[in-house]
Amino acid sequence: MFILDSIEATGRRIARISLDRPAARNAIAIGQWPALADAAGEAAASGARALIVRSGAPGIFSAGADLGDLAGLAADPALRHRFRIDMARAFDAIAGLPIATIAAVDGGCYGAGVALAMACDMRVAGDGARFAITPARVGIVYPACDVERLKALVGPGQAARLLATGMTIGADEALAIGLVEERAGSADAAALALAEAIAANARSSVAGLKRILAGDEAADRLFEEAFGGADFGEGVAAFRERRKPAFGA
Repeated sequence: MFILDSIEATGRRIARISLDRPAARNAIAIGQWPALADAAGEAAASGARALIVRSGAPGIFSAGADLGDLAGLAADPALRHRFRIDMARAFDAIAGLPIATIAAVDGGCYGAGVALAMACDMRVAGDGARFAITPARVGIVYPACDVERLKALVGPGQAARLLATGMTIGADEALAIGLVEERAGSADAAALALAEAIAANARSSVAGLKRILAGDEAADRLFEEAFGGADFGEGVAAFRERRKPAFGA
């Protein structure tokens, strides 16, 4: 279901997690969520400077959670709890990575697929991208943590509109309301270009800004500490020598 690989761009490694279950439109089965968390951890441990979450199947990013599995939750409270925890841990694993994460969305992105994209730092929508958050259509509700991420991106009013209607929106509207940060003909190509630009920068800087954006109060000291780091020394030297910096791992 989740294929982890990496590519080298300008001498820096960029990891990719590809959703690859085309027969089920990349729907994620209940038992597959821990594998997503594991893949995220492996991506960070690989030395990659950025992570792209994408689809390995044409025409679909993800149909979300596998509805065929969800029917079994009606009579099993313990399984419901495990499902919620495993899904939240998978999204938190991606959101908590110290490297930049980018969702490349081409094709349909529904339900938990939208939650997966929102767990990334940035989202790029291709020409064929379509988004819908559909729990209300099947009589369930979106997890609170995912609603909070949605509100942070689009605001409470737009979040309510998307959740209550289950409506489908295209790439242009997703960009207009803030659900995605970039609109491109090819999401994969645009996400790679974005990852390359990030990978050229200091890894310590990216990790620090992610902590600050996440509201980590202890991260306030990072501003001062950065001036004593090797990356700052290299950045200043490169500026003076009019060359591109060669930041460490």
